[in-house]
Amino acid sequence: MRTFEVTDLELEELFTGVMPHLDERQRRIVAGNVAMSLGRGGVTAVAEAAAMSRSTVQSAVSEIDAGVEVTDRVRAKGAGRKPILDTQPGLLQALDDLVEPESRGCPMCPLRWTAKSTRNLADELGTEGFTVSHAVVGQLLAYMGYSLQGLAKNKEGKSHPDRDAQFAHLAGQVNEHTAAGEPVISVDTKKKELVGDYKNGGAEYQPAGKPQQVNGHDFPDPKVGKAIPYGIYDTERNEGWVTVGDDADTAEFAVATIDRWWTTVGTVAYPHATRLLVTADAGGSNSYRSRLFKRELAALSERTGLHITVCHFPPGTSKWNKVEHRLFSQITANWRGRPLTSHETVVNLIANTTTRTGLKVRADRDTSVYIKGIKVPDKELKALRDTGRHQPHDFHGEWNYTMRPASAL
Repeated sequence: MRTFEVTDLELEELFTGVMPHLDERQRRIVAGNVAMSLGRGGVTAVAEAAAMSRSTVQSAVSEIDAGVEVTDRVRAKGAGRKPILDTQPGLLQALDDLVEPESRGCPMCPLRWTAKSTRNLADELGTEGFTVSHAVVGQLLAYMGYSLQGLAKNKEGKSHPDRDAQFAHLAGQVNEHTAAGEPVISVDTKKKELVGDYKNGGAEYQPAGKPQQVNGHDFPDPKVGKAIPYGIYDTERNEGWVTVGDDADTAEFAVATIDRWWTTVGTVAYPHATRLLVTADAGGSNSYRSRLFKRELAALSERTGLHITVCHFPPGTSKWNKVEHRLFSQITANWRGRPLTSHETVVNLIANTTTRTGLKVRADRDTSVYIKGIKVPDKELKALRDTGRHQPHDFHGEWNYTMRPASAL
C-alpha cells in the first residue's frame, strides 16, 4: 500500500473535524484506514491525533484488513451489553439506601462519601436479589457522587472572640521584628515517638516481597523511653532546629531547646540581634498559662541580653503555627515507613530532612533529666513584673509579653 506524509497538526485537524459526525463503527473504519495509509507508525499517530487507544486503532486496522461489509449495524450482532441499571431496575436506589445511613457530610452536597467497602456493599446487594460485582459498585458510587475520603482536622472548637485580633497583633509583631532584622521563630513539641523496632506509618521502596520486619506490638520499652522532639523553625531563613529529649516535655526542656538554638545558630545568623520573637501554641510545655515557661524565658533573657517577646496563638488554633506545617510535616514525610530504632536514628533522620524549597534542619539530643510539676509561686512571677523584667502587652497580656534583662531596665 502506498503511504503518504502528513503533519501531526493536519492529522489532528482531520479527526477533530470528522469524528464528531460519525458513529462508533464509522470512527473505527476511518481510524483504521488512515493508520494503514500512513504505514509504519500510523497506529501511534492516529491514536494520539484521534484520542483513541493504540489497541483500538490496531483492532480497527485488523478489521479493515479482514474486510468490512456495508451495514447499518454499529456493533456486531450480540456485541456489547445492556447497562446494568436497565437489566436490574432499582439497583441504584438500593445502593443509595445502603450507603445513606453511613454517609458523612451534607446529603445535599455534590460530593458525598462512605466508609463501607465496595465488596460489603456488593454482598448486601446480593442478599436483596441483585447481581453486581464490587468493581461495578465502585463505578456506581462514583456515578452517584460518592468517594472515599479521610478525616480533616478543621474543627477548632469554640472560637475566642478576640481570635482574629490576636492573629493581627501577632502578624504585626512578626512584621515589625522581621523589618528590623531581628529573629522570629515558631516553636512547639512534635508528638512523642516510640523508639525501637516498631511499625512507623507510611511506606518506602524495598525489594519486592522483602518488607523490613518490626515488632508485632506497640508496647513501649520503659528502659528506652520515647523520643520527644522539640522544634524551632526560623521563619525568615527557612531553617529548623530540633532537640530530641527522652525524659519529659516540660517548660524547662522547651526553653533549654531555645537556648541551644540561640547559642549554636542564632548568635551566628543574627550577630547584631537585640530582640527575639517567639510564636507558640497556647498549650503544652510552652503554654501561656505556664509560669515556669515565663520564669525560664526570663532567665534566658538575662543570660543572653535579649528582649524576648512571646506571642501565643489563641486557644484551638495550633494548626496555624508554622513549625507544624513547615518543619514537622516534612520530618514525618522523611521518616515514613522506617522504624525509629534509637534516639540517634531519630536525630539523624531529622537532621537529614530537606525540601525542594531549601529547608535545612539541624538536630541534637538532650539527655538531661527534667522534673515534672515544678511550681512557681505567685511572688516570684510578681517580682518579675514589678521589676519590669516581665512586661505584659496592653492587648491580652496573658498571650503577649516581653521578657527583658535586668541590664535594660
